[in-house]
Parts: sequence; structure tokens; C-alpha cells
Amino acid sequence: MKILLFSRPQIAPSAADIERIFSLIERYGFDFAINQEFATVVEKQTSRKIEAEKIYTSSTGEQPDKSIMLCCGGDGTLLEGVHRLHNKNTIVAGINFGHLGFLTTATREGVEPLFEDIAMGRLHIRPRTMLQIEGINQCDEVVTALNEVSAQRLEATMLKVIAKVDNQVVAQYNGDGVIVATPTGSTAYSLSAGGPIVAPECGCFLITPLAPHNFGMRPVVIPDTAVVELEIHARHGEAMLSVDNRTYRIGDDQRIVIRRSAERILLATPHNITFYETLHSKLMWDVDIRN
Repeated sequence: MKILLFSRPQIAPSAADIERIFSLIERYGFDFAINQEFATVVEKQTSRKIEAEKIYTSSTGEQPDKSIMLCCGGDGTLLEGVHRLHNKNTIVAGINFGHLGFLTTATREGVEPLFEDIAMGRLHIRPRTMLQIEGINQCDEVVTALNEVSAQRLEATMLKVIAKVDNQVVAQYNGDGVIVATPTGSTAYSLSAGGPIVAPECGCFLITPLAPHNFGMRPVVIPDTAVVELEIHARHGEAMLSVDNRTYRIGDDQRIVIRRSAERILLATPHNITFYETLHSKLMWDVDIRN
């Protein structure tokens, strides 16, 4: 089995964290590949030298069928790692060296059990729906998102977004913008904007307004078979489109089309952690604030 390690320079796991990961790779006899940025951190933090043939850059390239990408950081790190995958059928797991971590459910303390789960084939694999985005002028390739797409204002003035679902106008959003999120993304930006939490298995998308000027505007849940069209009107000619952790400048009167991608992400979690247990631990639902 091969482990595709991924992390970002700003995460900075400790030397002890890095040594623990590599010692577990060696203990279980796994092969590995590592992204250039993380390899630099590893060599700086430890005495290890990474062989050039084990380093990948903007894409993992072709890898064995049973490879697992292991993202070391927070949810943003996992999102970036997903976009480096050459083959989206690769299983993705995460160790949370970041903050909240809905996607990276394994903790620092859970690294050894996670590797044991990998070796014993005990990971829970859950396919996660992705979005496919069309209409970004500066992109020739297909753009996908695991969490969300959001159209947002760049200037202090209001942004107008007309949202259509299957050619039917849902609403004209006047405010800071609008988010189209997957169930996976329901616990990300959409949640901060007042959207509902949706179980990952649900076949739906969320349309969540950002600071709407009309107080009657509320998030809408639609089937993931629908095609969403965002018609964007910016008073000063430009707006911003955020696609997971990537951003693009878009012009006035630009039309963005969003649909369910044919690709899915295979997200792995330790065998003893469920989505609902993650909600309890991350949102502190078990804490009685009356005490």
C-alpha cells in the first residue's frame, strides 16, 4: 500500500508529529510519496532526507490503485490535497493539525489508531458529492469543488445575484453574495452564513445567501440532480468567485453554471468516528452552558 502525504507550509506539524508519521509508515511497510512543500518542511524539521522520486508537485500523478492520500492539517489542507489528486478514486483521510476539522477527523492522538485502521482495512469510506463549475473565463479545465462555490462582492457596494434552478428563478439575492454548497460543505462557509447542517449522504445542494438586504431570504435546499445558474451583477464591474480554497475574479453580467460532478471523493474516517459524533465534539453539543 502507498501513502500519499500532503500538507501545507503554514501547518507546521512538530518534528515529533512528523517522526511519528514516518515511523508508522516504516512499521507497516507502506511506500509513500510526498508533496514538495511538505518534503521541505520534513527535511527542515527532522534529519530525514526525501528522495527526489518520492516527491510530487502540482499533481500526485499516476499512483497504485490502493493508494491513500493522508492530509496533515485542517480542512483547508484536505481541500487542497483533493485538488492535487490525479485519480479522484483515491481514498482520502485526514489528520487534524488545524482547528475545527470536520473533514480531518483523526486527531494528533489518533495517528497510531488511524494507521492501524489503514493496515487492517477498517477505514469507513464514504463517497462525497462534488460540484462542477462552468463559466469561469480564465479556466480552460473543468473546475470542481468539494465544499462550495460562492459569488461574493469585491467592493463595499452590494452584489446582485440572480439564482436559477433548472431554468426557474429561485431568488434575486442583493447583499454580499450567495453560496452553493454540497452536504459536505454544509458545515463550512454555509454554516457560518446561517445555513443548515446536512448529513453527507443526502442527495442535495444548498443555496445560502450572504448578508441579504431582504431579511426574508433564507437558505434553500434543492436536489443534487438540479442545474444551478448564477447570474452575477457587480456595480463596479467585478466580483469574486470562491471555489473551495481557490478564488477567481469574475466580471459583471457573468453567468456561472453549477451541477453535480461525475467525480466523487472517497473520504475515509476512522472506524469508530461517525458524522454525528463529529458534530458533538466539534460544536460542543454535549456541553451544558447552564452549568
